[in-house]
Amino acid sequence: MSDFTNKTVIITGAAMGLGLAAAEELASRGANLALVDYNQDALNKAKDELSGKYPDAKFLTVMADVSNEEAVKGYVNATVKEFGKIDGFYNNAGIEGKQAPLTEYDVNVFKKVVDINLMGVYYGLRYVIPVMQKNGGGRIVNVASVGGIRGVMNQTPYVATKHAVAGMSKNAALEYGRYGILTNAIAPGAIKTPMVAEAFREVNPDNPQAAEDEYASRNPTKKLGKSSDVASLVAFLLSDQNGYISGQVIAIDGGESNIYGNS
Repeated sequence: MSDFTNKTVIITGAAMGLGLAAAEELASRGANLALVDYNQDALNKAKDELSGKYPDAKFLTVMADVSNEEAVKGYVNATVKEFGKIDGFYNNAGIEGKQAPLTEYDVNVFKKVVDINLMGVYYGLRYVIPVMQKNGGGRIVNVASVGGIRGVMNQTPYVATKHAVAGMSKNAALEYGRYGILTNAIAPGAIKTPMVAEAFREVNPDNPQAAEDEYASRNPTKKLGKSSDVASLVAFLLSDQNGYISGQVIAIDGGESNIYGNS
């Protein structure tokens, strides 16, 4: 297991789901964590839970809207002020938006998805990378999705932004690898998180469990993934054990993305 003692990691979207799972995994390994989220109450609750489990861990909480460039500057500056450096960045915050056909999609919702999923990730890279350059290196994990490597019905802005995240991750790896910064993207499939649960409610408002069961039946493993599955991968990619993996988009979906178009 990788040791994160004296390592500082920023996690966006840290109050729940994949962000909170990664925070718990990294706290258990001794990391100093800057927890960023737009929901102050959920952020406080997450910090209280983590502090109770890991009393020796150090936490900084920053309420920020990642689609706001000044707010992103703020969480980066606050982290450096508190911990002096940034070793890892889990660029996780994102939203699904609504489900609707491309030509019927609400334009305002479309723009919101772009602002959070694309610009939010970009702003994070823009302001974290220079800090890592000064540190002499670092590790970055951006969250794409299986929607960043294939299409998903009725989710055009989500798919478009997640493809863009995959592309930005590849470019960041090319441009900043010389500074010791390794950048990758992960592409989770249907992992049991609040956002995925909401998607199943949209698909079948009367019986979301039926929607989940139907989706799971198509997966080679016949089940959905757990947040802890993703957290373990993220911890490895952010650790010193990852010495040469960069510019990759790594699916974590039970193998399901391999069967689309062939089933």
